[in-house]
Amino acid sequence: MKLISWNVNGLRAVLKHDFMTSFNDLDADWFCIQETKMQEGQASLDLPGYHQYFNYAERKGYSGTAIFTKHEPLAVTYGIGQPEFDDEGRVITLEYPKFYLITVYTPNSGSELKRLDYRQAWDQAFLAYTKALAAKKPLVYCGDLNVAHHEIDLKNPSSNHHNAGFTDEERNDFTTQLEAGFTDTFRHFYPNLEDVYSWWSYRFSARSRNAGWRIDYFVASDNFVPFIKDAKIHNEVLGSDHCPVELETVDLLGE
Repeated sequence: MKLISWNVNGLRAVLKHDFMTSFNDLDADWFCIQETKMQEGQASLDLPGYHQYFNYAERKGYSGTAIFTKHEPLAVTYGIGQPEFDDEGRVITLEYPKFYLITVYTPNSGSELKRLDYRQAWDQAFLAYTKALAAKKPLVYCGDLNVAHHEIDLKNPSSNHHNAGFTDEERNDFTTQLEAGFTDTFRHFYPNLEDVYSWWSYRFSARSRNAGWRIDYFVASDNFVPFIKDAKIHNEVLGSDHCPVELETVDLLGE
């Protein structure tokens, strides 16, 4: 089975370009997106055979997540159950008989790290949320986590040290998440693969130079890892400053 995650940096914007072509070509069982930047009713998608779930931010034109899936879940949850973190539309959780799937758009620490404290509080709250679910059944979450974990995960680590997405605090928080019983699925399969990124700044021709960051992930609880078969980064897909990332799994719904 195939799961796709993509920060589209504005769903209405990519719909005007080749989003539907990419969507159909990728042909995912679950298609998770982040940064929809829209409110209810501002866009309509014709996706035959897919169930559609949206979580909108209260602030207009900001954040937001969605999941499009061929497989109707047992239950859908929006947010993580903490009001201080649930007004920006950052999380959707689908429950199935054998597992949970979460799409997440992690807060960015911002320019001059003005939101680093909020980001770190979010990291703690999200860890508590995922640990509680993973204790019940296997779990996989995906999305723009706004952190490059190691130096191998961005083109210019030295010049970006202490910048948002590569601070010691953010990297350590992600290490804490993994040490709590989770796996970075791309590095599980490709621990030493270099120069593979999922986000490039629009500035300085970064994408054409492949001066990027790997900040989009599928993270699996340790009890989900036996289900995974491969991980991919689709850097050939255009339309956003991010590209889609993929997780291939065994049949998650069969007996």
